[in-house]
Amino acid sequence: MPSDAWVEFAAGYDFTFDDFQVTACRHLADGRGVLVAAPTGSGKTVVGEFACWLALASGTKCFYTTPIKALSNQKYHDLVARHGADRVGLLTGDTSVNPEAQLVVMTTEVLRNMIYAGSDMLTGLSYVVMDEVHYLADRFRGAVWEEVILGLADSVQLVCLSATVSNAEEFGDWLDEVRGNVEVVLSEQRPVPLYQHVLVGRRLYDLFANGSGVNPDLLRFAKEDSRTVRDDSRRMRGRALRSRIEAGDRARGRQTTSGARPPRRDATVEVLAQRGLLPAIFFVFSRQGCDQAVRQLLGSDVRLTTSVERRRLLEIAERHAGWLDRADRQALEWDTFIEALGRGIAAHHAGLLPSFKAIVEEGFVYGLIKVVFATETLSLGINMPAKTVVIEKLVKYNGETHAEITPGEFTQLTGRAGRRGIDVEGHAIVYWQPGLDPRALAGLASRRTYPLRSSFAPTYNMTVNLVGTVGRVRARALLEQSFAQFQTDRRVVAVARKAARDDEQAARFWTQAQCDRGDFREYAELREQIREQEAELSRLRKRDQRAEMVDSLLALQPGDVVWVPAGKHQGWAAVIVAGTKQAPWPLVMTAARQIVALTERDVNQPLRAVSRVRLPKKFDVHSAADRRQLGNSLAGRLESIGDRPARAGKPRPDEELAALIDHLRAEMRAHPCHHCPDREEHARAAEQALRLGRDQALLRAKVQSRSRSIATRFDRICGVLDALGYLEDDRMTPAGAMLARIYNELDLVVAEAIRDAVFDDLTVPQLAAVLSTLVYEARPTAVGQLHRMPDRDSEVAQSRVRAIWRRLGEVERDNRVDRSPPPDIGFAAAAFDWASGLPLAMVLQGTQLSAGDFVRWVRQVVDLAGQIAQAPGVGALARTCRQLVAAMRRDIVAFDPDRE
Repeated sequence: MPSDAWVEFAAGYDFTFDDFQVTACRHLADGRGVLVAAPTGSGKTVVGEFACWLALASGTKCFYTTPIKALSNQKYHDLVARHGADRVGLLTGDTSVNPEAQLVVMTTEVLRNMIYAGSDMLTGLSYVVMDEVHYLADRFRGAVWEEVILGLADSVQLVCLSATVSNAEEFGDWLDEVRGNVEVVLSEQRPVPLYQHVLVGRRLYDLFANGSGVNPDLLRFAKEDSRTVRDDSRRMRGRALRSRIEAGDRARGRQTTSGARPPRRDATVEVLAQRGLLPAIFFVFSRQGCDQAVRQLLGSDVRLTTSVERRRLLEIAERHAGWLDRADRQALEWDTFIEALGRGIAAHHAGLLPSFKAIVEEGFVYGLIKVVFATETLSLGINMPAKTVVIEKLVKYNGETHAEITPGEFTQLTGRAGRRGIDVEGHAIVYWQPGLDPRALAGLASRRTYPLRSSFAPTYNMTVNLVGTVGRVRARALLEQSFAQFQTDRRVVAVARKAARDDEQAARFWTQAQCDRGDFREYAELREQIREQEAELSRLRKRDQRAEMVDSLLALQPGDVVWVPAGKHQGWAAVIVAGTKQAPWPLVMTAARQIVALTERDVNQPLRAVSRVRLPKKFDVHSAADRRQLGNSLAGRLESIGDRPARAGKPRPDEELAALIDHLRAEMRAHPCHHCPDREEHARAAEQALRLGRDQALLRAKVQSRSRSIATRFDRICGVLDALGYLEDDRMTPAGAMLARIYNELDLVVAEAIRDAVFDDLTVPQLAAVLSTLVYEARPTAVGQLHRMPDRDSEVAQSRVRAIWRRLGEVERDNRVDRSPPPDIGFAAAAFDWASGLPLAMVLQGTQLSAGDFVRWVRQVVDLAGQIAQAPGVGALARTCRQLVAAMRRDIVAFDPDRE
């Protein structure tokens, strides 16, 4: 194809191509692969569409892959509009439209599965477009992208489209090494300029002034704040002191930030509306926060739509969700959703029902919805650009702790601001918060640090597929070509260079630490030993306390009165349901008469029964009479035991370790350097040298463990599969062929359960309940809640599944493979009820799940059942699985906005 073929292609578009688009298209026409890294909304998908055009022009095929079904649906409709429905297909797991077409849009997993199955659909394939290829860094799904890149035939030209990443050249070097003839095309230019602001009270300030410097007004506000904000954890000083400071400032005629606390959301929306900065996306880092924000605006009577816009929004809503019955609408709070929608306000997060999300997305794209409160997942999702992005806080919960957002995350969030072809500029606004550092915010806004890090690691399914396809030796060599290994090999060289520099710096520190009284290095290493042993003693104490805490929970009985030592439920409580080994957290009634399941946040030390109360016979938590009776009994008992329990004694330290620490301390005090008048000055230099040594040792150990770690893990996984009969030398056994069709985190548990006939005699609802334990993963906020299997047969089957998981854990331990996560029964009852045909309202009533989460987990159960139904050697189980798919894929689960 001539390199100027792009000119004919570009004639079909009503805008002039940017330089990076022309460069990438020329590379493709010349027969090269390309990696295009450009900002959100810059038009990089044009390059993918050129690959589709080339395939049609040459009579070959192009597969266009995306990470999520919503993006696949969107791209399918784009290509149908351009090339016609007869030339475009769609494959997304549960949807198959014209799969033999020249252009087929699909999720990345679908293409991976085709490669492993040796599908005939790969015949004639010339181009593969991998949209949003930076998903390769996703720790749960990222490996799929590398499997596809490594598994495609050499004749296929690869088009990788990525967000702006800081190591695009490194990723491009790897693509060129494993695929050959791949060019990297970078663009940092946003199609719509982005302006950064800070909202202080109700006043909007530019973040940058005079070109690039930080606005001096914001620096002054930060200086004023430093006098009213404590240094520890940035907490506000006392009210009286703040008032005195602010009164002094007013007396001097100086503007203060007393009114600069984060404004109410309705006030912010008014400011944006007055300045013509709507539509806007407010990023709120929790689902609950998004829903609360919508309710807050409803309470303030904010209305942002005209009567015509409101009517169009209601028509969109009725088209997507008109089939919901009255009970479902009540369970889903439809009236609240519609009231907010009609005013031009909505939330968008993973907890929303798919039909609700479709309504919000369509309404926003057409400019009818003016304000959306969204979680950060929207920044990587479908095409929903806004004129303005508002970030309320620069801190979010990452699943383990509250951490500041990274420059990469900030770039992704603000990338939504500015609609190409509509806006001449985009705006990103950050709320002023006590303790905000404008310089740090400027660093976030000006850096484009979004490194792509491989999450690739061999799995059981991947291993059995590779060995069955190319043999063990070639499979091992293929895995060593992964991007993860490529990055590790480069890091070895970098670590060696850093080690040499650190050695020189450490030598200088040791020179500074020299002491005329003796060997200060020996003395410093003694101090270091003491520090390490004291840390180990503390760790042992915590471990022992944790074990003691779990034992104390398991010892509790219904009726025990205990003191809850922490969390929002701190205080006296009566145990209603005791914990189990699988879920040790008891269900209790607090002194405030709340019934709650305790969690780790509530219990930071062992619980001891201080007294007892009598529980009503067959206590029912839903019975007001039972709750009142227990509450009265607890209140009466508390009158006799006081407000707080006696203080618990400290745990006894490990005597042997404590004796070692005492010996080291005596040795340290006897050392001649201990009495040096300059001891602490020497010690500071020595500590720097020791720190460099520690860091160097950790880094070397990390690199050594990662070097060839992928091949090592592959060998260990092969050991597990050999031991269990899934592999024999260079071929997969019949059991291996069955495992090769199970794509699940607990794939080996599923395969072993099939071989042990665990699922064979279960009804459809029972099978749904048991399969759900192999896909469901509770959100962090749901950990500790008590759950049970829905009936006796499903309980027996799940117990057998758990026994298989434990048995596999022993085989994994013997082969030094990380243990698979345990099955989770938290969704079993809901899966059982839905497969039994119960309506949505009744199913949701018995769970704490959002409607969106419910649909997502049902679809995962359906997906696993579909995989089992298509796996070879499962016998009659395939029929039950197909019945399960038919029973569960109904109503809201079967909803597809693109079929409406």
